[in-house]
Amino acid sequence: MATAPPPARTWRLLAALVALVVALAACGGDDPAADDEPAGDEAASGSVEIDHVFGTTTVDGVPERIVSLDPQWTDVLLALDVTPVGYITSPLQESDRFPWQEDGLDGSEPVNYVDQLPRDAIANLQPDLILVTYAATGQPDYDSLVEIGAPVIAAPTDAEVQPWDELTEIIGRVLHREDDAAALIEETEAAIAAVGEELPGLDGRTIAFVNYVPGDSLWVLADAEDGAGELFADLGLGIAPGIAAEGGDATGRLQLSLERVDLLDGDVLVVLPNGGDVEDLVGWDNLPAVQSGAVATIDQSAAFALNTPSPLSIPYGIDAIRPALEAAA
Repeated sequence: MATAPPPARTWRLLAALVALVVALAACGGDDPAADDEPAGDEAASGSVEIDHVFGTTTVDGVPERIVSLDPQWTDVLLALDVTPVGYITSPLQESDRFPWQEDGLDGSEPVNYVDQLPRDAIANLQPDLILVTYAATGQPDYDSLVEIGAPVIAAPTDAEVQPWDELTEIIGRVLHREDDAAALIEETEAAIAAVGEELPGLDGRTIAFVNYVPGDSLWVLADAEDGAGELFADLGLGIAPGIAAEGGDATGRLQLSLERVDLLDGDVLVVLPNGGDVEDLVGWDNLPAVQSGAVATIDQSAAFALNTPSPLSIPYGIDAIRPALEAAA
């Protein structure tokens, strides 16, 4: 994979967990959002107030030109059949959209993010709502988006990865489609629960979710309470004991030297190899998950799906690691 500079917040964590090999080596046509009308009695005017890490934002009416500066926001919109006029991409992605998004972003403008917000490109989309999380690294970034002239909703929590269900609830309120959002949350939760019901042996097991940076280090998920950790918890999986004992940093991730392979002692082992061969690591063959066959070697798309979960990405991510889950159960 090519190197790329580490963006802030969530792509800083991708420098830690998803697709980093970082620092180591107008809409094209008709307005795509204009055709997405809220259904039934939920189509409403009026205003809603949304609290987030930078304060409270008031959104009047139902926005029609939404710019999404976070893949989780983008997925929630698509799951509710709303196409943003612009959506964030990153050099860390293999393409400008993920497999689970299929054709949902046709007609939407990619907004490339490297290490700072492309304010002019966002403004050119003439948004009436801007959604952001990790890309607003502080108050100045947020203020620069506000200056564009549209309401801006930032991350609802300080977590590195946001809870997908909370984002869904917020979008439901903003679009005056609370019932649709609640149904989407219920449907997604049921799909996750179904995996646990099919694999009851997962309950009480543990997981090591690893980004292997060849020749350098291992980055692992260490926070059971951020968005990725909550997904695994819903499957019955806690953080591997060796990792949990070490703790993590503010991003909920932990960097390990290649000599600390022994800490990857979860019952399930999910690894993004970034082109490397994890079997060459000293001690790899001794890991419990390796010996039981509960290892999932995943690609970048699956890593994104699990690391920044959404109603659309969760089924994709679970399918990618299903054999390892079955082996552990």
